[in-house]
Amino acid sequence: MPIWPDVRVPRGPAQTPLVIAHRGASKDHPEHTLAAYERAIHQGADMLECDVRLTADGHLVCVHDRRIDRTSDGRGVVSTKTLEQLQSRDFGAGTGPASVLRLEELIELTLDSERPVGLAIETKHPTRYAGLVEQRVVETVRRYGLLRPRFDPQSRVYLMSFSELALRRWRELAPGVPSVFLMERVPLRCRKGWLPFAADVAGPSIEILREHPGYVQRVQSAGGQVFVWTVDEPEQVELCRTLGVDALITNRPAVARQHLDA
Repeated sequence: MPIWPDVRVPRGPAQTPLVIAHRGASKDHPEHTLAAYERAIHQGADMLECDVRLTADGHLVCVHDRRIDRTSDGRGVVSTKTLEQLQSRDFGAGTGPASVLRLEELIELTLDSERPVGLAIETKHPTRYAGLVEQRVVETVRRYGLLRPRFDPQSRVYLMSFSELALRRWRELAPGVPSVFLMERVPLRCRKGWLPFAADVAGPSIEILREHPGYVQRVQSAGGQVFVWTVDEPEQVELCRTLGVDALITNRPAVARQHLDA
C-alpha cells in the first residue's frame, strides 16, 4: 500500500480560501510591525498571523526569531530581555522607527477594525519558558473576550504551532479554540488525512501541496481544515483555490486578495 494513497484531486468549482497575512503585509512593511498589520487590514486580509515570544519580565511580543539581530538594530535573545529593553530598539528595518509590538496591541488593532478580522497566533519552540508561553497567550485572549465556547464555529482566534506538545497544551487550556498543526513535512501517521488529537487544522507548506495535491481532500474528508503557508505568487494562490484549501497564509495579502476576487 503506498504511503500516499491515490486520492482524486477535486475538480469542482474553485473555492475561495481565507487570506491570512503572514506577520502582516510583510512584503510591504517590516514584519510584525504595527504598520505591516494596518496595511494587511487595508489590503483585505481576513486574519492576521503573528509569532509570539515571552520577554524576561513576562510580556508577549510579536517576534519570529529567537534573537532580535535580524529584525532590529539590537542584538541578543528575546527571552533574556525585558519589554523596556526591547522597546528601546528599532524594529523598523531602516524604513522608519518602529517599536516591538505587544500581542495586546495587535489584538486591539483587530478589535478596532471596521470589519471582522481574525488572529492566528503561533508559539515558537523550543523556548526556555516552555508551556508558560501557551498559558500566557490563552490568558491574554481570554482577557479580551475572544475565547469561544467549545464547538463554537465562529472563533476569531486560531492557535498554531509546529510542536504537538504545544497543541496539547492549547487543547487543555482552551478546548474551544481551534488549533493548527504546522508542518514542514507530513508525519507518516497523518498522510491519510488524520490529524493529531489536539489539532483541528492541518498547516502544510505550499511545497507539500505541490507534491501531494490530494492531501487537502484527505484532511477535509477526515473532518479537518487546511491552512497553507507561505503562498505569495498568483499561481500558488490559484493552486490553493483549485484544491479547495480553507485558508492561505501569505506575505502579500494584496496579491492574494486581488487574485481571489478577480
